[in-house]
Amino acid sequence: MVVPCPPTRLLASFLQRGAQQTSKFQLHTGTHCAAKDYYEVLVLGGGSGGITMSSRMKRKVGAKNIAIIEPCENHFYQPLWTLVGAGAKKLVSSSRSMASVIPSGVEWIKSRVRELDPDSNCVRIDDEREISYKYLIIALGIKLEFEKIKGLPEGFRYPKIGSNYSVRTVEKTWKALQGFKEGNAIFTFPNTPIKCAGAPQKIMYLSDAYMRKTGKRDKANIIFNTSLGVIFGVKKYAEALEEIIKARDLKVNYRQNLIEVRPEKNEAVFENLDKPGETQVISYEMLHVTPPMGPPDVVRASPLADSAGWVDVNKETLQHKKYPNVFGIGDCTNLPTSKTAAAVAAQSGILDHTISLIMKNKQPVYKYDGYTSCPLVTNYNKVVLAEFDYNAQPLETFPFDQSKERFSMYVMKADLMPFLYWNGLLNSCDQESLVE
Repeated sequence: MVVPCPPTRLLASFLQRGAQQTSKFQLHTGTHCAAKDYYEVLVLGGGSGGITMSSRMKRKVGAKNIAIIEPCENHFYQPLWTLVGAGAKKLVSSSRSMASVIPSGVEWIKSRVRELDPDSNCVRIDDEREISYKYLIIALGIKLEFEKIKGLPEGFRYPKIGSNYSVRTVEKTWKALQGFKEGNAIFTFPNTPIKCAGAPQKIMYLSDAYMRKTGKRDKANIIFNTSLGVIFGVKKYAEALEEIIKARDLKVNYRQNLIEVRPEKNEAVFENLDKPGETQVISYEMLHVTPPMGPPDVVRASPLADSAGWVDVNKETLQHKKYPNVFGIGDCTNLPTSKTAAAVAAQSGILDHTISLIMKNKQPVYKYDGYTSCPLVTNYNKVVLAEFDYNAQPLETFPFDQSKERFSMYVMKADLMPFLYWNGLLNSCDQESLVE
């Protein structure tokens, strides 16, 4: 049974649920260390996938039977960082305390996962402590690997460089944009899988808009150097973006991978992926870096990983291919779809059904179709809303052409979806999708 992911139902439900939740503030009652070493459901990771599934599982087995392992004190709504990097939102608006988003009563084990041992149904955390489980949900996200670019991350100590992908560097993007005078403004896309694959070009469009507004555009040469061979993986939206690029005189260089930054000289070095070993040095007045990314080290080193290091799950049920009591969600998995918050929301509904059936000794019947979404911010008041499936076919919500830039979609991206995220998704509405 293929379950579609219609966000229209979700939006209505989130609006209703969100209004209810804003008047029901709950204190997190779990402690920062576990009171026991066995849980019926153990969740790894306190990002959107981990919090959402903890909330869903609480309804099934009760809060006292669930623990979530997460070392961080804060939870971030990262899709907002595109707007933070462009000065349209404040970083503080993207953050909540971890204690406030973990479902009430669920045990918070404030530690790092050091080893996964699915053959023994346990994980090892700091101090070599073992936590056992009946069911394991892995939601460990994706690892930023700035260090794979020579000169980073230490290069971020210099001005003119930023990245919307890290809480430590997103505000540097806005400072670099404000400080731009004249020259090259370069935006990069690495030669690895990344989360929110539209974000590297979103900041380019916003930077172009800011420079036009401040009278600097005539002195700017805006360059998008991408390791990919196309501007976007879905033809319908790619064609729309190509028209925007042409109209705004943006320069796109395909199959170019950033391999080195020389911040003391304001130089970036790119390798031509079609001609390995051939490099080009480009000076910059502003540089936005999208880092290489990869699976978490603890996953890569475990029996749960595929050959590339990602959690190896069935792409329709999200159940691990070898260990039937292990499940994966979000960026850490090898699901062949774009890694976004929208995808996590869609996956959470399917995974909820999958685990429910497994708990009853039944086979999963609901199937994830790869639904994901990327609101492509093209200006401070416009968005192209891309929605698509595993086959890169549009899977649109609204009864109009979503490849057109629209103010209404910007409002949804900038204001509506953050509200629904905090007050809907993290409280596990019984729906299957969220537009990131």
